[in-house]
Amino acid sequence: MNNRKYVFSQLLDFLDRNDFNYLVRKYGGDKYVKQFTCYNQLAVLMFGQLSNRESLRDLVLATQAHASKAYHLGFGKYASKSTLADANNKRDYRIFEEFAYKVVAEARTCRADDIFKLGGNVYAFDSTTIELCLEAFKWALYRKNQGKCGIKVHTLYDIETSIPTFFHITEARVHDMRAMDVIPYEENSFYIFDRGYNDFKRLYNIESIGAYFVVRGKKNNDFKPVKWARRFPPESGILSDATGYMEGLLTREKYPDKIRRIKYWDEENKRTFIFFTNALDVSPIMVAELYHQRWQIELFFKWLKQHLKIKKFWGNSENAVRIQIYAAITAYCMMAIVQKKMRIDRSIYEMLQIVSISLTDTTSLRDLFGKPNYNIVNELDCSTEPTLFDCYTLYKPSVFFTGHACYHIMKNYK
Repeated sequence: MNNRKYVFSQLLDFLDRNDFNYLVRKYGGDKYVKQFTCYNQLAVLMFGQLSNRESLRDLVLATQAHASKAYHLGFGKYASKSTLADANNKRDYRIFEEFAYKVVAEARTCRADDIFKLGGNVYAFDSTTIELCLEAFKWALYRKNQGKCGIKVHTLYDIETSIPTFFHITEARVHDMRAMDVIPYEENSFYIFDRGYNDFKRLYNIESIGAYFVVRGKKNNDFKPVKWARRFPPESGILSDATGYMEGLLTREKYPDKIRRIKYWDEENKRTFIFFTNALDVSPIMVAELYHQRWQIELFFKWLKQHLKIKKFWGNSENAVRIQIYAAITAYCMMAIVQKKMRIDRSIYEMLQIVSISLTDTTSLRDLFGKPNYNIVNELDCSTEPTLFDCYTLYKPSVFFTGHACYHIMKNYK
């Protein structure tokens, strides 16, 4: 039974408030605060994310409309626009950052799954740029001649759990490769990069740590093959698989050890992909498969911008932007935890659609997310796009082999 609790309150019960209170005390977040506490602020921000509020004014109007329910929704006393804006600008963002990481850790733990069986975690790393209004966000200027400003959210994404695990927020002018220096690398884990991260000095750092990388190569990467693998059948898409050394004086100095180059033919798009990796014993089919899964992080960025309303910010300072991003990540991971712990037979996309119009209902979560005899999401949104958490239904067999086919080919041609 939910004891007539609101849907939003039931969702908040999946978060550990003791952890949040500890961080508030650690950073003095509620010092001299009498009414609108840090927890009230987090609840209001997450309510805004899940209900798709478009602006700070829109969010304040929504909370004002539910003033009689404010205490039970976790809002505390009604907060004016100036109160919320002031809290976003002045309260230490590290409270919300560290709490987001705690929720991320819990989501990863409950969703842990060794899908690839490679002896370590599998991560994709990439960034997304969020453009901002120049007049309001002058601190984030990155193209003076074009008058553009924005931020980059560099994200390390756990492919097997479908959970973002590490975030590095910078001004948009910071080059992607510089963010590789702050990644918390783990021994025996795999890190997948696009060709924008073609920095062999930084890739060699991954090798020295005892981790593995898969990076998309460029046509002008000089490579001297020493050993060629046996031929693969045409249907595998593997054009070549060679082990050797990087050519060129500077590149050879940056990466002096053996490295592997794999060429893959994408039949659907009629193009060739080049991959470099230090995983010398993994099947080339698996290398291609791993790179294909980098697509999941692009889907996460789409969710972050569109479904959790990160594209429009509710504050102009860097502190306010950071707080909103971490509140959105907390909301995202909270929904992932709810889905897993309650064994809900719905995608996260469906859950977000349902929650967005049901936060102030008193229906139990079990009844709310119960499967009807018709597809409610198609009626609500007319959308049939793939879901973020159904990652193993996202493969395109005509492009990359699914897990079964991949292991079948590895067994016969390794």
